[in-house]
Parts: sequence; structure tokens; C-alpha cells
Amino acid sequence: MNNHDRAVVRELAMQYIELANAPAEKQKRDMWRVKNSFKMTEPLIYIRAYAWNEMPMSRLQTADPVCRQIENFFRNELYRATFTDDYIFEPWYSVNCIYKYSGWGIDSRREYPGETETLEAFKYDYPIKDLDDVKKMLAPVHAVDEAATAEKLTIVQELIGYILPVDLMRGPCCRNWTADISTDLGRLRGMENFMLDMYENPEWLHGLLKFMSEGVRRNQEQAESAGDIGLTFGYNQAMAYAEELPDPAPNVNGVKREHLWCFTAAQEYALVSPEMHEEFLLRYQLPVMSKFGLVAYGCCEDLTNKIAMLRQIPNLRRIAVSPFANVKKCAEQIGTDYVISYRPSPADMVAYGFDESRIRKILKRDLEYLKGTFFDITLKDVETVQSDPDRIRNWVKLVREIVAETC
Repeated sequence: MNNHDRAVVRELAMQYIELANAPAEKQKRDMWRVKNSFKMTEPLIYIRAYAWNEMPMSRLQTADPVCRQIENFFRNELYRATFTDDYIFEPWYSVNCIYKYSGWGIDSRREYPGETETLEAFKYDYPIKDLDDVKKMLAPVHAVDEAATAEKLTIVQELIGYILPVDLMRGPCCRNWTADISTDLGRLRGMENFMLDMYENPEWLHGLLKFMSEGVRRNQEQAESAGDIGLTFGYNQAMAYAEELPDPAPNVNGVKREHLWCFTAAQEYALVSPEMHEEFLLRYQLPVMSKFGLVAYGCCEDLTNKIAMLRQIPNLRRIAVSPFANVKKCAEQIGTDYVISYRPSPADMVAYGFDESRIRKILKRDLEYLKGTFFDITLKDVETVQSDPDRIRNWVKLVREIVAETC
């Protein structure tokens, strides 16, 4: 790590902490806190993805791998600040611990159409090809590699620790996508295979799902018992605030899951019926979700016909209404019982040109359906903006105008 790399990262860190300590961030925390506690009907706007790799400001100036990772974070956040959406800039930098073990003891391999790994599509080579392959699986264990983690943390602290707090995340390896069961099942067995298993090998599949559910739950219990879960562990695919839960804060460990958000999804089950979804997934997700304070459910999958099923989740607070969902039917079913994460299609919004009339037509229609509910507007899965650095901020500005006219 040379002096140039240090100077670049430290300058960016100073710009970021000034941004994160601005009064506007407290205001946004207050808004998300009441939004997620059913006390604010005006929608908040959250930009979750924006084709960062297309942006000129994403080009890094450092060479050291650690510096590049930190530089990318700060440049990303400083650019994001130009959107003026309701995303919160937290006044710390988080470092993930290094685990001795993670995963299920068997790995899926990505197969690319070309000779090298690129941004092209890929297919998983599923390791569970035969039913007996599950015997090779191992349950996840919470075991932090203390020496490697300390070395990693020391490097980051010496680099930027005097500018802003460095938060060490020691939570379990089973979190979010590695805890929803659905994601790992798709990678280990394959969607086409486990959907056939529901008919051809139902008892075998129940056994596998039980093993995975218990593995996730034990991994999280081990981390909690070790005092390794902190207030930055909670996640809800938005801003993890609510009046019923403590706010995120750096290096506050020994936290119980009941004080945190849990995010769970079921994208691989998008084409599975509500009855099969409940039998072959939800009942195994429930023991994991029930330990948390509040739950956010859903990502890109269409949950239109599964709202009634989701009501089994006792601590459910947020439901995703994806671009594939029927917004009207979802709003009618959800009402004011849950917060709706409304997610318009990025293809319609920003990915292929910027058609203001189309955007207005779609958003005005859907906001009429959502009137009287508690919802936010989340733009996610933006794979391209055709290298236009102004498109997202122009979209946010237009959305605010539409909200003012409609809500």
C-alpha cells in the first residue's frame, strides 16, 4: 500500500463522513422509522441499484486490493448522494469478519458460455445430482477466523479509523441470501430439479429442507450465543429502521435477533403454487424468521397470489411488490396490514431511454392503486442506464413531482 493509495482513500473518507453527519441523514432516519411503523403514508424513495459500473466516477485510482475495495465504497456512496433519494448514509464503514467455515460442504460451480468469467449469463453445475449426494452436506458452523479477521480489521483501522468508526460485523455466515433456503437450494439442486422433486421425491425434499432450516437456525443461534451479532446485522432490503427496534449502530454486539430485521425471499419459487410454496419452503423459513423482531419478505418474485400465505409470518412487516406482480391486487390484499415495497420495472423507468410520459403513466396508475397504504418506491435491479450519469437523479426528481401530484 503506497502513500498515493492512502491519500486517495483518506480524502474520500473525509468527504463521506461529512456527508453522513449532515442533518439530512437524521431526518431520513426519522422518516424511515415512522414509515416502517405505520405512521407515515407519504412514500419514500429508495434507489437500490443504478448500473454503477457504467459510471465514469466508478474508475478507481488505487492499486492495493484493500484500498480499491474501500475506494469503491466511498466513490459509490458519494455518487449516490447526487440522487437525493431517501437512502441513508451511515457514519461508519463496515468490515466483514473472515470465517473458518461457511456453506454446506458442497459447492456449486458456475459454467460460462465463454472461456473466461465475464458479465455474461452463466449456469450452475448443481452438486446434488443424485439423491444420495445430500449425504455429503455439512451444516454451517459459526467459527470466526480470529487471526485473519484481526489482520484485516487492523489494516482498515490504520487506514481510515481516525476519520470514521470501523464497524466489525461478526454475525453468522447464514444471513439474507444464505439464510432464505430458497437461494441455496436453487444453487445446490437446481430449480428444475427441486420442482420435480416436489412430485417425485417429496419426502426426500422435506428431509433436505429440514436439514437446511435447522442448519441456518443453529448457525444463527451459535453466533447469538457467542455475542457476535451486532446492530448492523439487521437487513430489510431498504432502510433497517423501525420504532419497535433499536437503530443500527457500529460495534454494538451481543444483540439478540429479536432486536433486528430479517430479510427473506423466495425467488426460485416464483412459479411454484402457494400450496407448494407453503409446504416446501415457508414452513422451513418460519423457524428462522420467527426469532427476529421484524421480517421483510420478497425480492423479484411475484407474490400476488401468496399474500394470504405470507400472513402466517407473525412478525412480518414489509412485503415486496415486484415488477412482475399485480400492483392493484397486491394493494387490495395488503391494505394497511404491512408496508409495501413497490418496485416498478427498471426497464420501464430508466434502462432503455428516459420516456417521461411512460414513467408518468405507469407511476400515476400504480400510485392510485397504492393510495391509503403504507409504501415506499424502490428502484432496483438496474443493469444499465446506457452510461447516462444523470438518468437516476432525473428519475428521482420526476418521481417526486409525480408523488406531489398524486399522493
